[in-house]
Amino acid sequence: MKNKHSLSKKAQKWLVIAAFISIPLILLFVFTYLPFGEMVGYSFFKMKYIGERTFVGLRNYRDLFARKDIFNALKLSLYYMGGSVVQLVLALMLATMLSFKTKMGNFFKGSLFFPYLINGIAIGFIFKFFFTRGFVFDTVLSWIGIPKENLPYWLKTQGLNNVSLVGTSVWRYLGQNMVLFIGAIMSVDPELYEAAELDGANKVQQFFHIILPSIKTIVTLNIILSITGSLSAFEPPFVITKGANGTGTYFIIMDQVAHTSQKVGLASAMAVFLLCLIFIVTILQKILFKYVFRNADTGENKGGSVL
Repeated sequence: MKNKHSLSKKAQKWLVIAAFISIPLILLFVFTYLPFGEMVGYSFFKMKYIGERTFVGLRNYRDLFARKDIFNALKLSLYYMGGSVVQLVLALMLATMLSFKTKMGNFFKGSLFFPYLINGIAIGFIFKFFFTRGFVFDTVLSWIGIPKENLPYWLKTQGLNNVSLVGTSVWRYLGQNMVLFIGAIMSVDPELYEAAELDGANKVQQFFHIILPSIKTIVTLNIILSITGSLSAFEPPFVITKGANGTGTYFIIMDQVAHTSQKVGLASAMAVFLLCLIFIVTILQKILFKYVFRNADTGENKGGSVL
């Protein structure tokens, strides 16, 4: 009886373990890998949502580079990548200052993080009126003596409209990056700062020799998130300009191809290509950071001085 009881308890234990493992895996397969596999299959067909499918091989992938609107949307990602660099630098600078004792530090942390909590569609509407001719931004600039007649059309002037939209994304995601940096910086051992000060290191040297190497994992994570966000920007340009006047990002063009033109095969090829591009960029970035931080790793392993 005792052996039977212990055997049944063991069986129950393994049944629970199998259930906890299998259920998430099944859900992951059904709602992630299976749809992705179907999408890869669609990318080799000329098809609409309803109707006949014609196998076209790699023609959809060739069209990615042949169509001017798709190629321009890829080039437009460079604007957002440039904005993400500014965003990360500002976030790291603010996080470094706010991680230590600062007057009204909690107020500034909350104020900078608050935009990230706002829905992307709402942010789009806010900045649509903010940048519209004669509205908020123009009014503020007129207060400091700049006549409205001399101001450009922020959402119509080619190039400037994309800079304005990138500024919107920087404003929204700056707080998220900053909070991640603050969490990492506050986990650094305070004794390292004291030892560095005894060695005569100033704040800049402490940043480059203590803070930056210690938070390299979070720096890498933020860069990956920023690159992914740069390549998949959608909400602000869609709500603010609908992709007009050269502001159509890759996701907006993909939406137009899939839902307006009903070219599901081409849209699927765009999605697969974007995933591969993000994957390649992420690997290159990891290799680069492994090279950049190689000296920090050596110093940590040897237990040497931070300076």
